[in-house]
Amino acid sequence: MLQIRLLLETRLEDATLVLMDAFTLVVNAHGGLLEVSHKLPRGQKIWLINTGTGAKVPCHVVGVRKSQDGAFAVAFEFENPSPDFWPIGFPPNDWHLVDAK
Repeated sequence: MLQIRLLLETRLEDATLVLMDAFTLVVNAHGGLLEVSHKLPRGQKIWLINTGTGAKVPCHVVGVRKSQDGAFAVAFEFENPSPDFWPIGFPPNDWHLVDAK
């Protein structure tokens, strides 16, 4: 779980380009879950902009649910895995769980 402020860029049905504030709830190398004020349809193409680094990555919405405070929790997936988009280090792919008996 990691809360990062992002900008979300997308096009509405009428082709209007919009930018909205978003906050992550959960992140991983393949995407994550964020909170936004607008409902976005599943499959919607979005671009996330990391306000700290200026990095911009294409994504798509894989699920949406209304949260308790009236905002929307949006599950998204990067078009390509992007672990470097987040300001954290992920474990290497060759790490395995060890049975601690």
